[in-house]
Amino acid sequence: MSDFYSSMYNPDVLTCLANLSNDEVFTPPEVANRMLDMLPEELWHDSSATFLDPACKSGVFLREIAKRLIEGLKEEIPDLQERIDHIFHKQLYGIAITELTSLLSRRSVYCSKYPNSKYSITLFEDTSGNIRYKRIPHRWQNGKCLFCGASKSEYERGDELETHAYEWIHTIKPEEIFKMKFDVIISNPPYQLSDGGNGKSAKPIYQLFVEQAKKLRPRYMTMIIPSRWFSGGKGLDDFRKTMLSDRHIRKLVDYENFKDVFPGVDLAGGASYFLWDRDNMGICEVVNFNQNTPTCVNRYLDEYEIFIRQNLAVEIVRKVQENATEKRTLSDRVSSRKPFGLPTNYTPCASGVPCWFIQKIGLKFANLRDVDNSKGYLHKWKLLVPKAPIAGQTDFSKPVGFYYDGNTRIAKPGECCTESWIVAGAFDTEEEVLAYKSYIFTKIVRFLLLQTVVSQDVTKKNFCFIPDLETYQGQYTDKMLCEMWGISEKEWSYIDSRIATIGGDDNGN
Repeated sequence: MSDFYSSMYNPDVLTCLANLSNDEVFTPPEVANRMLDMLPEELWHDSSATFLDPACKSGVFLREIAKRLIEGLKEEIPDLQERIDHIFHKQLYGIAITELTSLLSRRSVYCSKYPNSKYSITLFEDTSGNIRYKRIPHRWQNGKCLFCGASKSEYERGDELETHAYEWIHTIKPEEIFKMKFDVIISNPPYQLSDGGNGKSAKPIYQLFVEQAKKLRPRYMTMIIPSRWFSGGKGLDDFRKTMLSDRHIRKLVDYENFKDVFPGVDLAGGASYFLWDRDNMGICEVVNFNQNTPTCVNRYLDEYEIFIRQNLAVEIVRKVQENATEKRTLSDRVSSRKPFGLPTNYTPCASGVPCWFIQKIGLKFANLRDVDNSKGYLHKWKLLVPKAPIAGQTDFSKPVGFYYDGNTRIAKPGECCTESWIVAGAFDTEEEVLAYKSYIFTKIVRFLLLQTVVSQDVTKKNFCFIPDLETYQGQYTDKMLCEMWGISEKEWSYIDSRIATIGGDDNGN
């Protein structure tokens, strides 16, 4: 019995599970332990401390906590069986996300999927122990679930299929589930559910698990979630504002490459985990991992509206903002999505207004009646950039390209575009738009853009750190901008390492 929790298996079945690609991403044991390392050491010697995983998948968090408690409570409870019984009955609790993961979690934690059987290392009176699973229905209104926003057409199912209506986020009183308080809530929650939108539209739900945990006011909370919340977006804007201004978040560990945390799983924007401390507020320790190399800086998360994830980039952004003579940014110049009101799937016409469609279609025509010119773009020279310029790239620890001649267009007066493009800038003359294009193509400008990007899509809000110059004329180079904004050689070297050079040295250096 003692060998199970005092030694590590090789190979570890949970490590093997963590390598599987799945919508419900399993946490590797080593990652779970890094998260547990953030908690105070005295917790492992406290027989009254209680722990909850509200989204059990493999049971890895509860298993690793059990190992620490079994060792830490030796002196207080010398008898091994008595110690194990106390830990599993009085300290560890979980809510499984599916019936299958409930069995897997119990097998990992109790050594038996049925903790009332003779194979369990501690006996319970029922088949669940302290790891419960309850089939919960969604609550539909206008085709969506009131709690999680899932699509009724996708998730209204028979009893033979999982509903994915997770108990933790389908109640207004989470404290009633176990009718107790918890010292620590720790989890790797499900990330998203289909919301019934066009294509493979999905709604993030991991933020709901974090928000629900805060309602219980645990002493500590730590969860590992996608890093896309750094810049907000679909369903995440309020969550981002709350998280960035929350002084209870005392540590944030961020991985730019999702595979550095979850091998075999690819998700744009990376992953991060945090420590929330109820009783201690202050500045946050931010740890970045870029190609497994960490940097650590203490800083406030809400220094900017969009969180700058790289510590080394913060000083560069500050310097550019201090030295820029024009305080307007390109977010004021770049268009919103659908700059002419035409969706991506708009059908070309035989004649009409020349219109740029997706790159494989090129320049066709749109009906004049369908073209929205309320922004006044139509009769100007325009630089068109794709709304998803880095489609296919999910590892932002590698150099990022963004814009280059092959994926941008100069649209002449009288030409429009579909939603596949955004208007990066509109000008009266061709000379101005060409000068502006050279500015956009510099590595420094693309680096400033990178600081706001955590997915493959780029919108106008992502240009918020790039100064909008008073006029655009001539050819802009990185050397010119380094002198203009006081960028040092060391800072330029870092910028150069983060932005790909496409088609040779296209920046005049």
